[in-house]
Amino acid sequence: MKNYIIILFLLMVAHFSAQEKVTSVMSLSEYLSYVKKYHPIVKQANLVINNSEAKLQKARGAFDPKIEVDFDQKKFKEKEYYNKLNGAFKIPTYYGLEFKANFENNEGEYLNPESTVPTDGIYAVGVSASLLNGLLINKRMAALKQAKFFINQAKEEQQILVNEILYNAALSYFNWLKTYNDKLVYDAFLENANIRFNNTKRAFQEGEKPAIDTLEAGINLNTRKLNLEKARIKLVKSSLELSNFLWMNNNTPIELQDHIIPDVSTLDNVDTTFNIALFNDANFDINNHPKIKALEFKIESLTIDKKLKMNNLLPKLDVQYNFLTTTPEESNSLNVDNYKAGINFKLPIFLRKERGDLKLAKTKLQDAKLENEATKISIKNKINALQQELTSFVIQNEYITNIVRDYDTLLKAEERKFFLGESSLFLVNYRESKLIETKLKAIELENSFFKSKANLFKAAVITIN
Repeated sequence: MKNYIIILFLLMVAHFSAQEKVTSVMSLSEYLSYVKKYHPIVKQANLVINNSEAKLQKARGAFDPKIEVDFDQKKFKEKEYYNKLNGAFKIPTYYGLEFKANFENNEGEYLNPESTVPTDGIYAVGVSASLLNGLLINKRMAALKQAKFFINQAKEEQQILVNEILYNAALSYFNWLKTYNDKLVYDAFLENANIRFNNTKRAFQEGEKPAIDTLEAGINLNTRKLNLEKARIKLVKSSLELSNFLWMNNNTPIELQDHIIPDVSTLDNVDTTFNIALFNDANFDINNHPKIKALEFKIESLTIDKKLKMNNLLPKLDVQYNFLTTTPEESNSLNVDNYKAGINFKLPIFLRKERGDLKLAKTKLQDAKLENEATKISIKNKINALQQELTSFVIQNEYITNIVRDYDTLLKAEERKFFLGESSLFLVNYRESKLIETKLKAIELENSFFKSKANLFKAAVITIN
């Protein structure tokens, strides 16, 4: 008896567990939070920022102090031709200046006379500068400035990419919800068709209905079964499509289980989920749009490139001056009488390469500015069109709701007349078909409404928590 009670208890637990599984609902908000947290492409979007940060670090590396050591020696047939050692410590600066400390010690029987230094070597401290080309802007400065713009641009593009993933995921959810609602409709009317078939069959057996009514009721029943099977397959396909966006923390994909169903009350919270409840086209600032901000950073970067190309039109005039001493520990040993200096001047005659580079830079900059203006207008018009479309959907929904209600009333009235013998099964089936058709249209309209909400979320690149 005790074992029987335990088995009964386990069966009851299993029954309630099964019931609980059937009613497990996954809301749009819960679903999108999973996508945003675990989807691999969302994680991949974060790598865009990491990549830009690495480029910024690389650009800053051009200003790192450097230690250089050159050692050159030559021996042949037991003769030491020369033995040269040159060590330097260089500090590049943001502008076209570079500070340098140097130690040189050379010796050898065949040493070049210009490389001859005192026995203990010679020390030098000096500076080199680009006075024209490269003073106010050079490749190192341009690369660093552009890297800073790139990292800001990457942040905006990362937000756009995440928004794109959430948009596609939301469309899959809405399609899943639509196929689920379609199946509910066919489920409900299959039960009606089954009841009507059994009643018609019983009436025929009692001699109250002709055999043709039984045939028609059977055709209607099989039609409902066929439609339900088609709806079930569509639901399975949409569930698998939804599973493409469901992942676990360790990059393991998740397959949606049969007991998980969508939230049929999504209409009540879709604005809150997409964070567009308070969205107002009139207060929308296009300059804060991530796409526009990304283009603005691109324009800033191209402006830097244009300035660099303009600077390359200047002659190249590099100068350097170094104090020389053999006793660096004595500060007064550095004087203007002992020095090493140089001047380097370059100027291409026609500047065709430089002028061509400048022209290309100006063209790219102008192209980016035109793209920016065109994108602004495109985004504004798209958001405006979506707002009007959503307003129209509200009106259309009122119409379709009234039509569904009226068709439902007609069907109930026709069923009462049929059982009173004042109507035919053909008319009942016709009324029911029109009601099913209208309910499916209402579901399709709701799905279009959801898609427009998602399009507004995508067009405005709204962030969600």
